[in-house]
Amino acid sequence: MNVEGAAYADKFEALKDRTYFPHLDAATRRWIGEVSSRYRFTFQELRKVTEIARDLEMWQEEAIRPRWQSLEDETPENLVGLERKKRLLKALERKIDALKRRPKVYTNGNPVSQRQRILQTTVEQSARKIFGDCPVASPKTVCCNLKTIDAVQNCVFECSYCTIQTFYGPRAVFDRDLAKKLSAIELDPNRFYHIGTGQASDSLVWGNKNGILDDLCEFARENPNILLEFKTKSSNVSYFLNHDVPVNVVCSWSLNTETIVSQEEHFTAPLDQRLRAARDVADRGIKVAFHFHPIVYYEGWDQDYPELARRVQESFDSEEVLFISFGSVTFIKPVIHEIRRRGQKTKILQMEMVPDPHGKLTYPDEVKLKLFRTMYESFSSWRRTVYMYLCMERADIWDQVFGWHYPTNEVFESNFCTETMRKIGRMVALKYAGGCFDSVSGSQQYC
Repeated sequence: MNVEGAAYADKFEALKDRTYFPHLDAATRRWIGEVSSRYRFTFQELRKVTEIARDLEMWQEEAIRPRWQSLEDETPENLVGLERKKRLLKALERKIDALKRRPKVYTNGNPVSQRQRILQTTVEQSARKIFGDCPVASPKTVCCNLKTIDAVQNCVFECSYCTIQTFYGPRAVFDRDLAKKLSAIELDPNRFYHIGTGQASDSLVWGNKNGILDDLCEFARENPNILLEFKTKSSNVSYFLNHDVPVNVVCSWSLNTETIVSQEEHFTAPLDQRLRAARDVADRGIKVAFHFHPIVYYEGWDQDYPELARRVQESFDSEEVLFISFGSVTFIKPVIHEIRRRGQKTKILQMEMVPDPHGKLTYPDEVKLKLFRTMYESFSSWRRTVYMYLCMERADIWDQVFGWHYPTNEVFESNFCTETMRKIGRMVALKYAGGCFDSVSGSQQYC
């Protein structure tokens, strides 16, 4: 090895551990080491090549080495040095971008084998606040102003797209002072609050462990001006079948197609079990709701999601369903990094990504519009009887899906209150000056 080669070898050793290189298999690492030495990859080039290699491995697509060799064969032999490297890298990125733009293909319906994390459950006393705003609340999007209660931190489920796995370690933490902290939450008795409990963990997977459902239901009972939502991908509803539950409680299910449940929502309840659990809860007179979030763009989505919508409408009366939301795949960069670091077999990152108003990465508008319009049309018979909304989307996306949008997030919150609380037989006098909004005519009303 000459002096120049030795110098690059030292540089490569200093750079490689700052990329996904250590996470690749041994054969791919050897090959990247060889091609890096040949073309003198910069740090950014090495980062991009190892990122592509990691993605292809997780997506279970053809590996980077044969793809690169094909590009080498297609590149004129007289093109050498820096220009050859630039052409090869650009051609590789074009190939990968084309793969991302196509609907992802799940080759079979069998779930991908995963190893479940073992979480240590612990009960801790701390000064941690449990009540706050939804982490994605923003005036940059049409937002319902959801509030959240974090009764538990961490989740036993391992959905490939989830943010929870990024923020919490190997422990699931219960708050020893949950009841005391709930009673200390200061709420205006003359306004409405929609409060979710499924942001830092699945709301129902733990059941009533450490009395969390007892405490939360008592909180709802003592605050009749709130709508307390238990959002889940589980089928663990025994508590609600065996206890008297306040009328201002709603159990909601995150639903997806059987393909996505089996391939991307690991260790969650199968779709049939979720629908059965929701049916059991509705039979007890408790209102239910459904979140179709994230709707995933894959080959066959346009048949599978309408079929899922048909099953829901066939299984429930619209009067039993309080609301329905639609949302797309959205990532923050730390979650993308964590997905790649963990390296589980998943196609969830095999998608074209563009920044949203918050700097998060999501589908381009044309993909979102196809997904949302299809789902909204699939629920056309429920439009006048079930409250429907988009989660974390811009006003112009609302306009192109629904034909209107709320003028302010406060009016959104007010209208959500009016529609949902009327359905459970409880009205709340609001302090909002914004009035309410007629989503059928698309006009603001002062009431």
